[in-house]
Amino acid sequence: MRCYLLLFALLLLPACETPETMPEASLDTVLTVPGASPEAQALLRKYAPFRLEADLSGLSDNQRRMLGLLIEAAREMDAIFKVQAYGNLDSLLATIEDPGLRRFVEINYGPWDRLDGNRPFLEGVGPKPPGANFYPPDMTREEFEAAAAENEALRSLYTMVRRDAQGRLVAIPYHEFFAPHVRRAAELLRQAAELAEDEGLRRYLTLRAEALLTDDYYESDRAWLDMKTNTIDVVIGPIETYEDQLFGYKAAAEAFVLLKDRAWSERLGRYATLLPELQAALPVPDAYKREQPGTDSDLGAYDALYYAGDANAGAKTIAINLPNDERVQLEKGTRRLQLKNVMRAKFEKILLPIADVLIAEDQRPHITFDAFFGNTMFHEVAHGLGIKHTITGRGTVREALRDLYTTMEEGKADVLGLYMVTWLIDRGEWEADPMDHYVTFLAGIFRSIRFGAASAHGRANLIRFNFFKEQGAFTRDAATGTYRVVPERMQAAVAALSEQILRLQGDGDYAATAAFIERYGQMDDTLRADLARIQQAGIPVDIVFVQGPEVLGLE
Repeated sequence: MRCYLLLFALLLLPACETPETMPEASLDTVLTVPGASPEAQALLRKYAPFRLEADLSGLSDNQRRMLGLLIEAAREMDAIFKVQAYGNLDSLLATIEDPGLRRFVEINYGPWDRLDGNRPFLEGVGPKPPGANFYPPDMTREEFEAAAAENEALRSLYTMVRRDAQGRLVAIPYHEFFAPHVRRAAELLRQAAELAEDEGLRRYLTLRAEALLTDDYYESDRAWLDMKTNTIDVVIGPIETYEDQLFGYKAAAEAFVLLKDRAWSERLGRYATLLPELQAALPVPDAYKREQPGTDSDLGAYDALYYAGDANAGAKTIAINLPNDERVQLEKGTRRLQLKNVMRAKFEKILLPIADVLIAEDQRPHITFDAFFGNTMFHEVAHGLGIKHTITGRGTVREALRDLYTTMEEGKADVLGLYMVTWLIDRGEWEADPMDHYVTFLAGIFRSIRFGAASAHGRANLIRFNFFKEQGAFTRDAATGTYRVVPERMQAAVAALSEQILRLQGDGDYAATAAFIERYGQMDDTLRADLARIQQAGIPVDIVFVQGPEVLGLE
């Protein structure tokens, strides 16, 4: 969950080198565009290209046809998100002559660099509106709050806020504002449902089509959780609130088209049954863990076939934990989907090269894909743990913490995931060396901090870095500029940070949470210089997809 909010700044990294000065070895791994200017290529090198493909040989003709329909529906979400994030993006693209800058606008769904704190990269472009295009650009917080007190629909996840003829704020439901796109997507989902050979998938696609036309996603969320035997999966609709960095109210359109890896998924199924025990083991007083997570949760491994909309903007997610509806989470749990092919790409193209720069040489053998996969998986499990409603009568945690919520929720999931790994290893439920998870986790902090100030993941990792540093969980060798995990202190720091975040969420104290984020959300000169060394080594920050029916061999 990625939300913006605070006035603290993640200080910007040094400017990118030009392609002429960056190491030659990195040219094979970073995105390039023919005819791009050196300035544009310096931006593009933040991304490594990766083909979203998988073995489809086991699919039937109907399933292959279904994939084409689902990708077409996903493209409708892409069109909606362009409007939510910027407005008329095509008109902006038409004004840009540099093909490299045009491509970078497409990657960012606008003229602001999502990996650099939403810094504008086109001349004459001002700061990105915190509320993106969900709200009128001249609207103030005070004006919104006053209007929302009279009209609760303004706070809805599924409304665009605009002005009427008299200049008053009004809420326009998504299914009305984006009517052509949602109608087309709904029709494509219905056509896909007719081809579905799995009853659970057919029911979900039918209900999701209806949800797009009504903005009521409750039943389709429940149906998505009920799917157990499907090979093809799709996540589609307005889901996360990362893009609304003003209030964190508005859900942005996105889509994932996925193919289940049955062998890996069967291996993961065991951990969903342990949620009640994991909840009881959280390092906080009982009041902060009194809610019982749903036990119908599901863990699965998938190959991603297509990303669209919010999911495809800037940094790409490697795992999914849904639905977000607290009612459904408490009733039935969540599904955690590990996107194995994308995860492998980030591990090989980004995490291992970072470790070669910043992790002590004798600890590098502890960085393994299995630990990276496990840390990511239990991050998603941890989203379902803790507390969804404050213990102080301030409503849900999301309502109480507002724009701070996603930073804290991502921070909770990261550190609780590592806490859970240690707990499971101690009980023989997960076979691994804790040091593999600790060292891989530390390398992962450096990877995610690079996502920047506009990312809740980036801020959460910066907070964790500073908290762990304060606790002595790692040391830095000044001579080599490398970091070393101190295992016994790491374990204590993980428990301490888990407790701190869970308490802040349970209390729902906005001011205390803001103070916590401001205290630990600062980057000192040493860390800034170390991140610059990663940049100078030509290591990309994230990946960009080569994707579509032609990549999958569907055309």
